[in-house]
Amino acid sequence: MKKTALAFAAAGLLWGPAWSLDLSQAYREALEQDSTIRSVRAATDARRERLPQARAQLLPNLSASVSRYRNWLERTSPDTSGQLVTANLRYTSSSEVLSLRQPIFRMYLMADYRQAQAQVDDAEATLDRELQNLGVRVSGAYFEALLAEEHLALVLSQKTAYTTQLDAAQKRFGAGFGTRTDIDEARAALDLNVAQELEARQNLDFTRRQLQSLVNRPIDRLAPLDPSRMQLVRPTPDRVEDWIERAELESPELRSLGAQVEAARHELAKAQAGHYPTLDAIAQWSRNDSDTITSIKTRYSNKSIGLQLNIPLYSGGHVSSTVRQAVAGQQRAEEALEALRRDLGVRLHREFRGVTEGTLRVKALEQAVRSAEQVVLSNRRSFEAGSRTLPDVLNAEQQKVSAQRDLAQARFVYLMSRIRLQALSGGAKTEVIEEINGWLTR
Repeated sequence: MKKTALAFAAAGLLWGPAWSLDLSQAYREALEQDSTIRSVRAATDARRERLPQARAQLLPNLSASVSRYRNWLERTSPDTSGQLVTANLRYTSSSEVLSLRQPIFRMYLMADYRQAQAQVDDAEATLDRELQNLGVRVSGAYFEALLAEEHLALVLSQKTAYTTQLDAAQKRFGAGFGTRTDIDEARAALDLNVAQELEARQNLDFTRRQLQSLVNRPIDRLAPLDPSRMQLVRPTPDRVEDWIERAELESPELRSLGAQVEAARHELAKAQAGHYPTLDAIAQWSRNDSDTITSIKTRYSNKSIGLQLNIPLYSGGHVSSTVRQAVAGQQRAEEALEALRRDLGVRLHREFRGVTEGTLRVKALEQAVRSAEQVVLSNRRSFEAGSRTLPDVLNAEQQKVSAQRDLAQARFVYLMSRIRLQALSGGAKTEVIEEINGWLTR
């Protein structure tokens, strides 16, 4: 017991007090707290540094080196009479060099700079894509939690109805009008409902924890959906082709892979640069003092400026191999882009249908719920009049709950289709979320 109390106390310190939130608040919190987004932001910041690094290779390179040594020299040489004489010399030598190198023609460095620009574009598009996906993930987790709450509420209302039916069956049996079978059937339905309640509570706890992992805080209550505020409208524009055209221009997924294709093209240019010469301008100033044994106690300064040309002749086929490799990499990136373009069209079409047909499905299920409620009422009255059996009442109650559950799910499917359609086309990240948030009950 003490360990359990300590665990709950630690959880309270970690999470803080529980709180209620709506969809917009959940999205804003997830923007700051979601680990996936924070990881992608860090990766984007790291990739942005690729551009100044590539630019630096094209700018002048200035270097300086200074050295100073204390030397002990032992020199043996013949004198005028031919005898070997050993002399010990001690002297200090020094050297100072200042060099400036400016690349003039380096095809590899130019291609690398352009590739860095494409890679930064890829990183920015990836971040934009993850921000779009975050809206989908938060909305999905939010509506799953709401659906779990609604499912539990339906199960509890069904439990109340079954309890009432069981009490009525027992009273009728005690009065001599009912049968033992009615009591057994009502009790069996109630026992099954208890198991469904346990499952519903477990699912509610799981969906709540899913949402909590995104906002990094415990949640007390969620703002529920108000069906009277919900607007069942067709998407704008009302043609799937227009959504596909918009996605071609604004989809972060397509922009990311398009940037990867551009980077692959510059990778090919970098590989082909191995066949080209390089040309640098070099300026150098140096000063040396006793730097060799033949120039002891001699100091001289040197200033030079010129060009350095390097011409590749033969590298054993390495450059040709890297070119073939880069060609294959470019083809892979182009095919991946085409595959994504086709798949994106399919996904846009599915979500577009989810919105257009979702409006009809929700309206049809709303009518089905009204009809099911009327069937329940009719069966109860007929059962009280003796023309219907208790199983008829229980079946009608089950059909009503099934219709209500299908209606709740259809509403959330419609809402998610609207959010996914906006995200896939690269539209405004918060526009549809703010609109749907207005349909919630504060």
